[in-house]
Amino acid sequence: MLHLRNPSDLTSLEIEQIEKQSLRSLYIDAFDFGFDAFDIFEQSSDEPKDIAEDITREMLDRLGGYHVQQRILGNVDYRKARYVVLSEFSVRQALFVDSKAEKALNSATMQMSQLALAVRQARGGIEVDKPGDLPAVSVYQGRPFITTTLLAHYYYGGQNDRYKLKRLTLAAIPNGRLQNRYNPNVYDTIWLVGRNAPTRDEAFRVRLSFSRLKLKAAWRVQTIKYDSVERIVRSTWDEGGVYAVLAG
Repeated sequence: MLHLRNPSDLTSLEIEQIEKQSLRSLYIDAFDFGFDAFDIFEQSSDEPKDIAEDITREMLDRLGGYHVQQRILGNVDYRKARYVVLSEFSVRQALFVDSKAEKALNSATMQMSQLALAVRQARGGIEVDKPGDLPAVSVYQGRPFITTTLLAHYYYGGQNDRYKLKRLTLAAIPNGRLQNRYNPNVYDTIWLVGRNAPTRDEAFRVRLSFSRLKLKAAWRVQTIKYDSVERIVRSTWDEGGVYAVLAG
C-alpha cells in the first residue's frame, strides 16, 4: 500500500480528491445496479424510506476497496472503515452513506448527526451557525480516519404501495475541513431551512440544496434517471463546473 497519510495533515485539495473518488465508486455501483432499483421500489410493500435503505445497502455490498477491520459508529444507513488509495498516497476513511426517499426533487433533509460540516444560514432573519455532530477526523482505537459523508436521494412518485422511482441523486457532502470553501457564512451557503419546529422541541434539521452544491462543484451531485419504458437507467458523470459564490 502507498504511503499512509495522517488525515489531519491532508490538504483541502486532497480531501476533495478523496471525496470525489468515493462518490465515483458509489456512482458506479448505483449505475451497475441498473433497473433493479426501480423494480425493487415498485414491488416492495415497505415504506419508501425502508426501501431506499435496503437498496443502498445492497448497492454498497458491491463497494470495492481495502477494508479496515474496525467498527465505526454513526446515525446513517451504511458505515464502513476502509482505506482510500490514491495515486500518491493512501488514508484511512470512515465512510458514511445515508439514504433519503422523498417526493422533493431538488433538496434532501439532513440531520446534524450525519454532517461533519457546520450549517451556516439565516432562518427568519436570525443567523444560524450550528456545527455538525461528526468530526472532520474520526478516531477509533487511537487511529485517525478522514470522515466522508455521501448521500443517496431517491426521488419517487406514486401511492398505495405502488411507488415509482424516478431519479436517484448522489451527493458528496463536504468534510468540515472544507467549511470556508462551501459554506463560509450565512449568505454563502449550500443549505435550505429544514422542516423542524423548535416550539415542539424537534431536532434541528436542514435541507441540502443540490443546485447550490452543484454550483460550488458540479461533480459533487450526480443523477441517475430511470426509463420505465425501455427499462434502462440513463446517466452521464457530470465533471464540469467551477467554484462559485452563491449569495442569499
